Amino acid sequence: MSKEEDNKAVVGRWFTEFWGKDVNLAVIDEIAAPDMLLKYSLHEPRRGRADIKAFMTDFRAAFPDLNFWGTADLIAEGDYVVGQWEGGGTHKGPAFNDFLVGGLPAATGRKMHFTGTTVLKVIDGKIVEEIGLDDGVTALTQLGLLKAA
Repeated sequence: MSKEEDNKAVVGRWFTEFWGKDVNLAVIDEIAAPDMLLKYSLHEPRRGRADIKAFMTDFRAAFPDLNFWGTADLIAEGDYVVGQWEGGGTHKGPAFNDFLVGGLPAATGRKMHFTGTTVLKVIDGKIVEEIGLDDGVTALTQLGLLKAA
């Protein structure tokens, strides 16, 4: 396989095991670089395996049905892989204060469903950064953290 195909396989596994319906936190140690950067507009940037595990543990506790999935074929060029996705979940768990614009009290029952595009950099089979542009306005409006005009 080419470098691009190898990188797409790594990212496909990440999307399925990290962001998919059933999280496998062990995938972080297996395919994330030790100082990986995870950055989306909704949350504070996260760096490193422990920080990324803590983020996902808290996110999944607050949104137990959290699930994201790809909506188009992955595109790869050199060290970069681009993916389009959609997903969301229902806030049924504890208070969640990771959003940049504010937090949610426990179990609001609010649902979010939104889309995005992510660029991941893969070096030697490890994800070194995941930087995404998500439709945070939609998610935050659905969660009641932003008011529609």
